[in-house]
Amino acid sequence: MAGSAGTPGTPRVLRAMNDRAALDLLLAHGPLTRTRIGKLTGLSKPTASQLLARLEAAGLVIATGTSEGRPGPNAQLYVVNPGAAYAAGLDVTPERILAAVADVTGRTVGEYELPTPGRRPAEPVVRQVTDALDGAVKEAGLARDDIHRLVIGTPGAFDPNTGRLRYASHLPGWHTPSLLDELAAALPMPVEYENDVNLVAIAEQRLGAAQGHEDFVLLWNEGGLGAALVLGGRLHRGWTGGAGEVGFLPVPGAPLVRQVTKANSGGYQELAGSQAIPKLARELGIRPVPGGPYAEAAAALVKEAASHNEGPHRQLLKTYATGLATGLASLVSVLDPELVVLSGASLTAGGEPLRALVQAELEELAASRPRLVIGDVHEHPVLRGALESALAATRDEVFDTSR
Repeated sequence: MAGSAGTPGTPRVLRAMNDRAALDLLLAHGPLTRTRIGKLTGLSKPTASQLLARLEAAGLVIATGTSEGRPGPNAQLYVVNPGAAYAAGLDVTPERILAAVADVTGRTVGEYELPTPGRRPAEPVVRQVTDALDGAVKEAGLARDDIHRLVIGTPGAFDPNTGRLRYASHLPGWHTPSLLDELAAALPMPVEYENDVNLVAIAEQRLGAAQGHEDFVLLWNEGGLGAALVLGGRLHRGWTGGAGEVGFLPVPGAPLVRQVTKANSGGYQELAGSQAIPKLARELGIRPVPGGPYAEAAAALVKEAASHNEGPHRQLLKTYATGLATGLASLVSVLDPELVVLSGASLTAGGEPLRALVQAELEELAASRPRLVIGDVHEHPVLRGALESALAATRDEVFDTSR
């Protein structure tokens, strides 16, 4: 930016601030008239008219019909132009890569699922990523170059000091030292990488149960047990990206696991992870125990247990709640969060009965007493968080009219 264009208080910067405020209002409220935008931003009618004309000329807003049902002549309505920009997200697990493309308003316009079964990938990871992305892009009727930004969510985290994926030994093909460079060379857009549970926290903060909260912990239990830490409104990732890898946490009630990275487990995972629930059901004499992947079996057992007020199912739910609260007590004692969000199929399946039991247990085990809630984002929360993360950066870029 040349000269004084970027100096706070200059006309260009003030106009850009008003432009962004109007765009954010249109995203939040949907179609608005010039008069309504003026009232919400505190701008005069002439200034609001100039603002809309400027945004329309820049391709950021479009006119869409007129208001009806009010006294006087119908007024022109404006919305953010959905085609102003597109962002993409990927949710990576050992079994599949789920890709999606969203327009700048947040509406998903293309999705694609690429199965990736087996411990040894048949295709290199770079090929898997590009195939999954291209599948979603094609369904959206776009080209790869139309995507402004991509966010990839994986288990574990890429160490910012080495660029290597850590804490996810179960994700085949993703641990080569050159992977990030290879992906950067293959993809034309900026690419960011984020831990999958962190992305669930972003989704809950933007769209779900954590809206309006600056300090919260999200506990995730599905394929593995993990947490996301949001402090002062920002994700806390840690020095190696491993903040929140609570599955490795030593806890009372479970054997002490040594060499946790080789075992890919720890005390808390053994005590309250999804794989512990079918085992507990067998010990309590619950029959039949569902087969298939243990995460699915665990969710089915927890859902069934939540519908019982007595007997072995109730005991399963209480024992599970105690295990969850045991690890949460350590997190809460150190972080003192305002809120704890329970997410992932093995937690959300228990609904209010499980939440209430964990809350009661936690209040006996920890001095601070955060409120516990069930997460609201149920459909592909990792993917939704990836899209929200990519969209936030994309909007910052394309909505900046000060350049």
